[in-house]
Amino acid sequence: MIRKERAILALEDGTVYRGYAFGHRGETVGEVVFNTSMTGYQEIMTDPSYNGQIVTITYPHVGNYGVAIYDMESNKPYVRGFISREFSGEYSNHRAQQSLEAFMQQYGVVSIQGIDTRALVRRLRTGGVVKGVIAHRSYTHPEDAYGEFTPAEEQVYVQRARDHQDIDGHDMTREVTTALPYAFPTLRHGKRVVLMDFGIKHTIIERLAEVGIEPIVVPAHTTPAQIMALQPHGLFLSNGPGDPAPLEYAHKTAWELMGLLPTFGICLGHQILGLAAGGQTFKMKFGHRGGNQPVKNLLTGNVEITSQNHGYAVDLDSIPNGAFVATHINLNDGTLEGMAHARYPVFSVQYHPEASPGPHDSRYLFDRFIEEIDAFDGGTGTPIAKALPGRLGV
Repeated sequence: MIRKERAILALEDGTVYRGYAFGHRGETVGEVVFNTSMTGYQEIMTDPSYNGQIVTITYPHVGNYGVAIYDMESNKPYVRGFISREFSGEYSNHRAQQSLEAFMQQYGVVSIQGIDTRALVRRLRTGGVVKGVIAHRSYTHPEDAYGEFTPAEEQVYVQRARDHQDIDGHDMTREVTTALPYAFPTLRHGKRVVLMDFGIKHTIIERLAEVGIEPIVVPAHTTPAQIMALQPHGLFLSNGPGDPAPLEYAHKTAWELMGLLPTFGICLGHQILGLAAGGQTFKMKFGHRGGNQPVKNLLTGNVEITSQNHGYAVDLDSIPNGAFVATHINLNDGTLEGMAHARYPVFSVQYHPEASPGPHDSRYLFDRFIEEIDAFDGGTGTPIAKALPGRLGV
């Protein structure tokens, strides 16, 4: 019988799951969430939107196709930890350069396997997301890596989870945004668009370039004057981690530029637009994370299967004067998934149309963005919310 190094997952509610160490040996703490995707673990790990979170993969077997450098969504993993029922020690994939465990060890990702992930996910769905700690026995007791944690030791980690700072009210984008502006290389000249980086994924930049946009990525704190000095044809507000409410500098920028440039927001960018217009956001019980979320396009009646990763949502009714109207809703819980300004060429979606990983049902939104840029006349443009259904349809 193969002996395995012991590890635990200790939650702030006092629950302790006992399993086995995987990845980098150590300890980590963060908000425990779950993702229902069956593939795409590397893209999930390197998505900056997961900064501060320990991700549970509901699919029971993870790692069998290894890690490929071409599938990185940023320059490193941003997850605080990773949880699976079983990680694969071997991999088979002609594109892969290394195993998942070697990748985790290289970047310091602390993980645990061998726990009942179904029970964990049910607890998160019932009680909501919680803070937790993954601890490896070999980190604190290298002479006894195969031994059990004592009840007293487990309670120490439970208390550490309780003492950890909440994501709520904390600006997480400062840890993931680019330090300096940069231009993304393209093969052709196109419409210049400024991308505000709150934790942008590489695939989003690539999709924008594919539809004829010249992306210029700027830090999250870039001012409206600095953005307009670049003489852009459009503005893009990216995805990113955590609570959108503390990002008042971003709300201010989005508000001051609203109507001056065609604007497209994704995920956190969608929430920033809602807050900029005077609305409110709220934290969801366990959020939407996975590649199988059904969304209805209210302008066409079409249903899209979407890739999502968010724990907050916009309360459309809180936006004053009906400035934004709903364009998409989630068919599972009825939450807002997309909206468009009633007057300006400004629209956003809560989900990820670039879908990496995930289905490609919503990639048309990138085409619609370039169409809005081309149609913009320097004034209010054609209001998306009142345009023909095809403007935001397929």
